[in-house]
Amino acid sequence: MDSYIQNLFAERIGGKNFGKENVIYKFEKIKRAKREALKNNPGVEILDFGVGEPDDMANSLIRERVKKEVDLWENRGYADNGIEEFKEAAARYMKKVFNVEVDPAKHIIHGIGSKPVLAMFPSIFINPGDITIMTVPGYPVLGTHTKWLGGEVYNIKLKEENNYLPELDKIPPDILKRAKILVLNYPNNPTGAYADETFYKDVVAFAKENNIIVVQDAAYSTLVYGEKPLSFLSIPGAMDVGVEIHSLSKSYNMTGWRLAFVVGNELIIKGYATVKDNIDSGQFKAIQKAGITALEHPEITEEIRKKYERRLSKMVQILNKKGFNAKMPGGTFYLYVKAPKKVNGIDVPSAEMFSEYLIKEKLISTVPWDDAGSYIRFSATFIAKDEKDEERVLKELEKRLEDLKLEF
Repeated sequence: MDSYIQNLFAERIGGKNFGKENVIYKFEKIKRAKREALKNNPGVEILDFGVGEPDDMANSLIRERVKKEVDLWENRGYADNGIEEFKEAAARYMKKVFNVEVDPAKHIIHGIGSKPVLAMFPSIFINPGDITIMTVPGYPVLGTHTKWLGGEVYNIKLKEENNYLPELDKIPPDILKRAKILVLNYPNNPTGAYADETFYKDVVAFAKENNIIVVQDAAYSTLVYGEKPLSFLSIPGAMDVGVEIHSLSKSYNMTGWRLAFVVGNELIIKGYATVKDNIDSGQFKAIQKAGITALEHPEITEEIRKKYERRLSKMVQILNKKGFNAKMPGGTFYLYVKAPKKVNGIDVPSAEMFSEYLIKEKLISTVPWDDAGSYIRFSATFIAKDEKDEERVLKELEKRLEDLKLEF
């Protein structure tokens, strides 16, 4: 017999059917497939190219700073909307890395990681019936919270033939009338696409013409290849229409430290501060101060970037030998490649089916995307102790793919 609690769940998470639905989400399927593969192949190593977080620890400079700060009396209390020193360091970072000048008192506030920041944004702007424009494939958090508040999400498919950039000019007029937020993420997860100045200029013009704010998730902004790091806010007029979210997770191997900052339009920052003040009390000051050390040393990111570039270039060669059309991404640590239609004569009509085949038959973990065509994401964040071990993992990948006959 159901507890009365079963009837109290909000409709946004399933209502009285919460926990009873048989829907299994993609990443849960991947976890289950990994467990099954390990059970069926005891002692065999899983090659994990699906994980989306750095494989290494934060630099020793950052770790030593947090060790020092954790023992200081002045760091014991709530940080609320952030310590001034972190805002000032973030402003210096924006100037040094992106040549963007901002006032730390007006244009910057920290966040407990970029995910909570994205989750809060609908509370600033979305009323029932309002629309958030998002891209797919992509990170769904801001869209989820838009729906929870009674808003709607309009998805734009990112297509290979358009360099994985959204076609903003194809959004219907009735959508634009109700749209309040445009969410971007460049360099893009999972496609690895890089957005240039021309695209961002079009975005600024689009936002002004349609009275829409822009939220640019810049988690991978400094992990770029063949180009210089580019901030949306460096474009004339961008500060009038939007903000950028910078995360220290990917650029400084600080995943789990939960530290980010939002920078941009003063009014939007004020709105975010108001919502944030009613949700959290700020990240631990010792972590913010360790973040200051990170932001003062962008050369740390450059070393991380070089490692991913080395790994990605080798992964491209390995995958292309098997018939994939892999190319170096513009940024991120991902390769996003079209999934085959057949494997050893067996039909695989979706990326999800191909991904399941790889984990079950070859113990290779990847992430499938079927939102805009069938694609597989390989991540360069696989675990390897050093360059020698890295070579070993990649050779093993090539070996396991060797006997596969793939038809595209």
